[in-house]
Amino acid sequence: MFTGIVTDMGEVLELEQKGDLRARIGTGYDTSRIDIGASIACEGVCLTVIALGTSPRNWFDVEISAETVSKTNLTDWKVGKRLNLERALKVGDELGGHIVSGHVDGVAEVVGVRPEGDSLRVTFRAPEALAKFIAPKGSVALNGTSLTVNEVEGRDFGINFIPHTQKVTTWGEVALGDKINLEVDTMARYVARLRDWG
Repeated sequence: MFTGIVTDMGEVLELEQKGDLRARIGTGYDTSRIDIGASIACEGVCLTVIALGTSPRNWFDVEISAETVSKTNLTDWKVGKRLNLERALKVGDELGGHIVSGHVDGVAEVVGVRPEGDSLRVTFRAPEALAKFIAPKGSVALNGTSLTVNEVEGRDFGINFIPHTQKVTTWGEVALGDKINLEVDTMARYVARLRDWG
């Protein structure tokens, strides 16, 4: 489990396709404090650490199945791409965002970007099947970042990124047409399931 509060911006250092996709990710995390088998959310995707190192900088390796690649924006990963990273939630940690599983539901698209004061207003288009889970003032996780929805119109929904968020995450680099990992709020998913069941 995660909170959607990004704690590091990593960088894709290497990509190797052999069976599954293997990625080496540079990080500011102290790798001596990461266990093999630990979960780290990378752009909102819960991935398992399979190797660690410190040269030429701190890094960890993950293996990514074809299923995960097909359901996320990992097809767009290239060497040099920066990534939002979050370590798994520990008992007693502050829950600053919302409960995020790291299981991406689908890929949204950036369809609008405009400055709004010092902030940035971004409009996203959700896949048809996921739009019903997104509500004004509800929570979503986008590329692993816990965010509050401002408005919803059909499949489109708007998010306001304050300057701090733009600075400490990859949201300062957002552009029209970007493909974004979308995880809907777990509570919304269960409410819809209960409604459909009844």
